[in-house]
Amino acid sequence: MIRVLSGRSAELLVRKLENRGNTSLARVEAMVRRIVADVRKNGDRALRRYAEKWDGLRPRQPLQVPEAEMEEAWNSVSDDFKQALKVAAENIRNYCDWQRPRSWRRALDNDSEVSQIVRPLRAAGCYVPGGRYPLPSTVLMTVIPAQVAGVKEIRVVSPRPAMETLAAAYFLGVREFYRIGGAQAIAALAYGTKSVPRVDKIVGPGNLFVTAAKKMVAFDCSIDFLAGPTEVVIVRNLGDPAFIASDLVAQAEHDPEACSIFITASPELSQAVAREVKSMAAGNPTAKASLAKNGAILIADSREQAMDFANRIAPEHITVSEGDVDQIENAGSIFVGDYSPQAAGDYASGPNHVLPTGGVARFRGGLSVLDFVKIISVQRLTPESVAMIGPAIITLAEAEGLKAHADSIRVRCARA
Repeated sequence: MIRVLSGRSAELLVRKLENRGNTSLARVEAMVRRIVADVRKNGDRALRRYAEKWDGLRPRQPLQVPEAEMEEAWNSVSDDFKQALKVAAENIRNYCDWQRPRSWRRALDNDSEVSQIVRPLRAAGCYVPGGRYPLPSTVLMTVIPAQVAGVKEIRVVSPRPAMETLAAAYFLGVREFYRIGGAQAIAALAYGTKSVPRVDKIVGPGNLFVTAAKKMVAFDCSIDFLAGPTEVVIVRNLGDPAFIASDLVAQAEHDPEACSIFITASPELSQAVAREVKSMAAGNPTAKASLAKNGAILIADSREQAMDFANRIAPEHITVSEGDVDQIENAGSIFVGDYSPQAAGDYASGPNHVLPTGGVARFRGGLSVLDFVKIISVQRLTPESVAMIGPAIITLAEAEGLKAHADSIRVRCARA
């Protein structure tokens, strides 16, 4: 069911994975381009047409979910579900608060100063998938960091929203929830319609149509990143085979295209994990298909080679032993040891589950409060400080041929 590779075969797979990129969007781009252009030009009329065709919107049903309907959803879910939301939200909110950037100010010579101020975005759009599985957890993971950042206008979009998804939004105080999805929802958030005001940034995972639309609007509206199928890499030379296998199967059940890789320098552990994977995935068709297509166990020659493989793959999720954390350079989120399952990060431990895939972890981490703020530089100079640094500025400006820049300093130095 899951391949076991070593030597050159393992190296070739790693080489393929490090050059994988995200899922190809070519087959949907032409259609998505038409949808985005249509919504941008025709607004609600086009948006409603697509929503009725694909998102389950009924004729004359409002695009925006009424607050009373969201409250009804909250009242209809179980007490256990409500308590689970509260536990997860508290941990996520605490983590977001700890990572929030702060403003600062530093005094320089001659009474001048430099500083930075942190300002939230005005409006954010949170995409919550509504396809194979309802994902109320994604409501928590996208809305809470925006709230902690201080974003005033938060708009959630989701096609055919499940009761649990509406309940999670109501619990967080979301008041703008639209029952739209796909490329049409991304276009509405990016450009605005009469019913859906535009936002400054769009975040959240989605299918090929959502991802292609985010790519197309990215120069008109900020996005987080282009997310593809989920990925997991586990690097262990010691550990419980059942724990390791359970994490591989858990991520594999997300999508038949999910990628699940176990890397070890222990042939004995590799065989034990392979047996556990076969047993655990037997009753899970999605996981079984995913593991057969994109799963692998790689036997490395050494611990050093195992870590090299992992960093070259730059996975969305990675599990390592405690002593190996410092060796990880590229990953969306790191899970340490036997008792840090990735499912904990998917729901309630605090860090975000909206994470980079397709090798994007080489240059950015997961969604965070930082995605919802602007860090603005500030400088206040005095006559004395301008006179002090003026000669350097003039020299640099003249080297670039920018005479007016140099003159703007000279006129002040003459009066300092």
